[in-house]
Parts: sequence; structure tokens; C-alpha cells
Amino acid sequence: MKLIPNAASDVQTAVTSYLEKLPDGEAKSAGIKLGQEAAAAILEMRANDGSAAGDAYRPKTRPGLYIPTAITIGWSFSRVTPFVLASPSQFRPKPPPSRKSPEWARDYNEIKDLGEKNSTKRTARQTEDARFWISVNPGMSHQLERQIVAAKGMDTVDSARFMALASMAEADAGIALFDAKYKYEFWRPITAIRNGDIDGNPATERNATWQPIDATPMHPEYPCAHCIINSAVAAVVKATLGTDDIPEVVLTSPFVPGITHRFTNLRAYNEEIANARIYAGFHYRFSTIVGREMGEKIGEYVAKSVLQPVQAAMAH
Repeated sequence: MKLIPNAASDVQTAVTSYLEKLPDGEAKSAGIKLGQEAAAAILEMRANDGSAAGDAYRPKTRPGLYIPTAITIGWSFSRVTPFVLASPSQFRPKPPPSRKSPEWARDYNEIKDLGEKNSTKRTARQTEDARFWISVNPGMSHQLERQIVAAKGMDTVDSARFMALASMAEADAGIALFDAKYKYEFWRPITAIRNGDIDGNPATERNATWQPIDATPMHPEYPCAHCIINSAVAAVVKATLGTDDIPEVVLTSPFVPGITHRFTNLRAYNEEIANARIYAGFHYRFSTIVGREMGEKIGEYVAKSVLQPVQAAMAH
């Protein structure tokens, strides 16, 4: 409630309603006290984590030259202290491919065809996937996490640990991805395709009026943020369950009301998300591949570094 004061009233109402259903007694009182102490501790621990710093990103320009004036997103987040990672750059990937390479031309032409707003080469299902995954985390990944907790019948301790690991993986993935994005500042497809005649590659033709399926996110392209965050969450889930197979989860998206997507496998989940970002016209395939790899490393690192089960901690 301290972090989001505008929602304090709704949160307090929900908490009160929940607690009223529990019998009064020592267990209830102790649980409330522990929760309050845990909240106070995390607020104190993160008081100076850098998240309150202003966005000081410097737009690239020359004196007097007009550039679009929308403010970028995420620059300051790249300076935040991670929860688990040693630094935001711990899993920073190598640079994107050379614009003169065959890989660049291949992925440029793929997204030019499949990611255009009114593409005739994208199937109806690919268009649905693109719109479904315009929705961002945590609204999407938390659906997955909560349904797994319920389906596996996790008790209070196990579910709290699982959700905490997933949330820390998401947060650190977000910090790490913005570190990489603002390190490389790689151009988005809408910029690249409208300037395809100046990238030094004869295999990339310019399309002066190209547009993606929706508004391009206001931060650099490389690597794919959706891919990193969701792969990090999936890695935590896999570490917890010991397998890529999961109880069936049913996800919804505010961008395609009435549509549900079902998953029983984490690889299929990540694959759909990665492809959706190509179909939407937001990310090149090489960026989705690097993003998935980076997210998996972050999720695995978080899962093995903190909040170990009591039995495993005692064994060490």
C-alpha cells in the first residue's frame, strides 16, 4: 500500500475480507504479524535500490534538429539494484549481428513480411498470437504462476516461495533486459525497414510506409523483453516442478477479449511468445532467440541462489 497509495483502499478492503474468513486465534495473529514484518523488511531493504531515480536518457540528435519527442521507457530501471543477480549486466548478451550479415538480412526480411500491420503473409492465428501477447507482464505471467500453484495444491509455504522466486526472476529479468537494451540501442523494425536503403546490406529493401501491428514499445529493440521475462519465469517453474510439462493453464489477454490460449508445456509457452513478437513487428528473430537464452539463465540462477527449500538448505 505504501508503494501504490492510490490502490491502498482496495487492497485494505481485500485483505480485511480475506482475514474475516479465518478464525481468530494465535495462528491468525502470528500470521498477520509475520506478514507485516516481512513487508516492512522488504521496504527497508529496497529503500535505496535506485528505482526512484529520474530518467536521464539522452536522445541522439544534433543541435537544432527535430526528433520525435516521446520519452523512452526503462532507462532508469537498468540502473536499479537487482534482487538476486550480482549486477544488471551479469547475463548481458553479445551485440546484435552485423547489419551487413546474412543473418541480419534474413531476419529483417522475415519481420518485414510477417510483422507488417496489414500483412497478407501472416495467418489469422499468427495475427491472433501477435495481438494476444501485446499484453505485458506481470498481468500475463502471474496467470500462469497462480494456476500452477492451485493445480499442484501447494501449501502456504511452498506457494509463497514459488511466487517469490518467480517475482524476483521477473524483476531481475526486467533490470537485466533494460541494461542490455540501452547498452546496444539497436533500432526497431519500423526504423530499420523505413531506412533499409542505408543499412549497408543489399539484401534489405526499404519500405517507406511500413508499420507494425500496434504501437512499437518506447525502448530499444535488442533483446526481446517479453522473451526474457517469460523465459525467466518458465525457468523458475521448471526448477520447481523438475520438468517442462505443466498442469494445463488457460491464459486470457485484454487485447483479444473472449480468446483463451492453453498450455501444458513451458517450451510451447515460450515459443508462442517469441513468435508473437515477430508477428507483431516488434522484434527480429535473433533478438527473440537471445532473449529466451538470457531469460533461462536468469531464471535458473535465481532459482538456485535464494529461498532454497529447508531440507536443501540444511543439507548444505
